[in-house]
Amino acid sequence: MAIKVGDQIPAMDLTTMTADGPAPLATADYFAGRKVAIFSVPGAFTPTCSAKHLPGFVEQANDLKAKGIDEIACFSVNDVFVMHAWGESASASGKVTMLADGNAAFAKALGLDADFSGFGMGIRSQRFSMIVDNGVVSHLNVEEPGAFNVSSAEYMLGQL
Repeated sequence: MAIKVGDQIPAMDLTTMTADGPAPLATADYFAGRKVAIFSVPGAFTPTCSAKHLPGFVEQANDLKAKGIDEIACFSVNDVFVMHAWGESASASGKVTMLADGNAAFAKALGLDADFSGFGMGIRSQRFSMIVDNGVVSHLNVEEPGAFNVSSAEYMLGQL
């Protein structure tokens, strides 16, 4: 069953790149006491994700923060090295935190995983965005397969 508005984010670890290398990031700590805009893409460096999704949140970071968002995060079923390189290539540093879900554990725990085996990509995450307020989902925007509408930064700005 997929996560829904009003649900608590599952307690588990994602991975992020730090100055000292890869480090686990506990979701319970990460989402506690603040409002986080998080979005998920099927894959780093893939066409829509690289041309529209991540750049939109990078471009709209200041506007989202002006409307009460404390942090913006992108997660994908990729390893932390790929997520870090993708963030650097998109000038996301200081605007969007890149989080790796290398084994799709978080996507599965959210019930928002998708089988992209037909494209040679294995289990990934569906494309979506959500606002998490103190660990609880307050807004959830899940795209239809192949679409890019309701998970964009612009759509989220309209919800705030």
